[in-house]
Amino acid sequence: MAKLLVDSQCALGEGPFWHDGRQQIFWFDINNRTLFAANAEGAPEGEWHFDEIVAAAAIVDNDSLALATETALKRFDLASGDSEHLIDIERDVPANRTNDSRVHPSGAFWIGTMVKDEGPKEGSVYHYRAGALNRIISNAAIPNATCFSPDGTIAYWTDTPTRKILKCRTDPETGMPVGEWTIFADVSGHPGYPDGAVIDSEGFLWNARWGGNCVIRYAPDGTIDRIVDVPVSQVTCPAFGGKDFKRLFITSANKTMSPEQIAAEKVAGGLFYIDLDVAGLPEARIQL
Repeated sequence: MAKLLVDSQCALGEGPFWHDGRQQIFWFDINNRTLFAANAEGAPEGEWHFDEIVAAAAIVDNDSLALATETALKRFDLASGDSEHLIDIERDVPANRTNDSRVHPSGAFWIGTMVKDEGPKEGSVYHYRAGALNRIISNAAIPNATCFSPDGTIAYWTDTPTRKILKCRTDPETGMPVGEWTIFADVSGHPGYPDGAVIDSEGFLWNARWGGNCVIRYAPDGTIDRIVDVPVSQVTCPAFGGKDFKRLFITSANKTMSPEQIAAEKVAGGLFYIDLDVAGLPEARIQL
């Protein structure tokens, strides 16, 4: 069972990543436009507020991140709070926002977008690398679970309502998809809906389950290897970190809960953790 690390009470906790250069876990509250940072033990080490939705980030260096915001990809200075515009992302689609995103080992940033009100399949997934932005997936409702095999030859992704995690071959040098999407795991019979995911050093996929109270580890053949229970229902995304990368951090949400549900779960929207016998991998740095 995962344990509470930070009682952050996020409406929509998402996008966690471990910054190994700073030895900090970062995560977002998408709905409240906030970025948090803490050390591995949960002590707060930063909080930033934005004037637009920010859903995910990529590591640039020890001082700055690339933020996937509602309208653009922006370089963000953690010390000053200053932002530098890099490239527009659906700036002309005000109904949409960014969502689940992750950096491929090549330095390519896969960035998901979705309709803010959810439902319509008008979201996409983009590939950003070295100043170029290309749409690689269209007609998505809620893009999630973006992650990559350790050698960069396989990408994983889900459109959450479908309850199917897909995979395709990718060019390890560029991070571009080079094959057709096929089913990695049909998870319709498993708890909850597939949300965010991360790959460990053994190539197994850890998938958070929205409405499922858990994170599920899938083997490379798509079978269930193990289940980590989480004491809240809306589990959103895992991230490996800590000095040995064996601590799994897990974000959660309370955005659709009734007052009674929030009272029952108490720490919904918190950041959780569990220490494991398998290590994750350092986050790849974005190729700006």
